[in-house]
Amino acid sequence: MTDVLIVDDNPIVRGALRGYLASADDMNVVGEAPDGRTAVTVAQRLRPDVTLLDHRMPVADGLTVVAQLAEHTSVLVLTSDAAEDLIAGMLRRGARGYLVHGEFEPPELLRAVRAVAAGQGWLSPRGASVTISVLRDQAAREREEASQADQLRQLRQGFGLTSRERDVMELLTVGHSNAAIARRLLLTEKTVKNHLHHIFTKLHATNRTEAVLRWSGGQGQ
Repeated sequence: MTDVLIVDDNPIVRGALRGYLASADDMNVVGEAPDGRTAVTVAQRLRPDVTLLDHRMPVADGLTVVAQLAEHTSVLVLTSDAAEDLIAGMLRRGARGYLVHGEFEPPELLRAVRAVAAGQGWLSPRGASVTISVLRDQAAREREEASQADQLRQLRQGFGLTSRERDVMELLTVGHSNAAIARRLLLTEKTVKNHLHHIFTKLHATNRTEAVLRWSGGQGQ
């Protein structure tokens, strides 16, 4: 048997879901909740296999509590809200599935509950589209970040700093004073000042701020 918790602020919707799930031999509705806060309390107590979670509810909405619910149950979002940011947010915070009212037939609900209970995912067409879009955007960001990191490595190599000068520069970049750099690198402050003199020359900088900007990929003044 699959134990199911129904979370929706509309008692008519809860009743319809309860009746439909009860028609399946392998479904057992163990509880209901009219809002997110109550849902978390009930889920902690009953530990249902699957929680059907609406989004727009009083006290606490679905997005607010989905991460807490996911600690105790597999969450299948069942709502009329198909906003892309909401779908992405629900999935990022732990929901295993997302169904949009009006985009599925009743038998699909049973298949979705069974899939989520088995540790699988289930998405409506809109949910699948958002997931693909999110993954593409993430891949694009990762490519851009990798490209920027590569450009920064090439820039820094072009400055010709020695290994010790790079150590000093990294500490300078995060705001360490000469005394702090000396302590971290087991150097004297005079030695640190000498390193900074060479660093400023190689980076064509006249002060610490310009050096940090150039080392970080900026232009300085």
